[in-house]
Amino acid sequence: MAQNPDDAIAAGPRITAAQVVDYLKRHPNFLQHHPELLDSQTPPARAQGEGVVDLQQFMVDRLRRDLTRLRGLQDELVANSRDNLSTQDRIHKAILALLDAETFEHLIEIVTTDLAMLLSVDVAALCVEAATGSAPRSVEGVQVLPSGFVDGLLGVGHEVLLRDDIEGDETIFGPAAGLVRSDALIRLTVGRSAPPALLVFGTRHPGYFNAGQGTELLSFLARVIEHCLRLWLGLKA
Repeated sequence: MAQNPDDAIAAGPRITAAQVVDYLKRHPNFLQHHPELLDSQTPPARAQGEGVVDLQQFMVDRLRRDLTRLRGLQDELVANSRDNLSTQDRIHKAILALLDAETFEHLIEIVTTDLAMLLSVDVAALCVEAATGSAPRSVEGVQVLPSGFVDGLLGVGHEVLLRDDIEGDETIFGPAAGLVRSDALIRLTVGRSAPPALLVFGTRHPGYFNAGQGTELLSFLARVIEHCLRLWLGLKA
């Protein structure tokens, strides 16, 4: 059986420069099959005479830096695409679970318990402001907020707030607040006569949510939850 030239070089004694030159002459397509080798090679400088600077090396170095940067951007793009697909799949499963709710109580249980598992976060909660002038009181499965809390936290007209490094707020997360170091807060507008509400997710990992992330999927999930709540409560949008 004929020996592969690559294997012969790898298995033989120390290779000399002359052998490398000879090998490349006999295999002129070698660098076409291994273009990554060119990135680590230093091209010869051309003599231009005293006082003349050859810019070839500077141009090659710049191209190498650009290539390294583009490869990094490509890897980041691929990683982000995979994360987005994973998040999209989780949101789809969460929505299917919401649509399967058999009672209003079951819907609340899905929002406050199942969504945490489906979305791989530590805490999920549903928060609703108390009616104006009344004191907040505990409601099974729901955190009751003081009147005006949602606008004060998100800002008037803002729908989503992502925070990357915080101490969990007991008003929002209740007894689970100690776990939370990063959270996502999404406004819920259940109906014209319903008080402001929040859908909240918390995780123990700082940086899990941050202001640079897209919020379209979380907002879509919130709209579905609004729709489900309206149906069970008989409210108008």
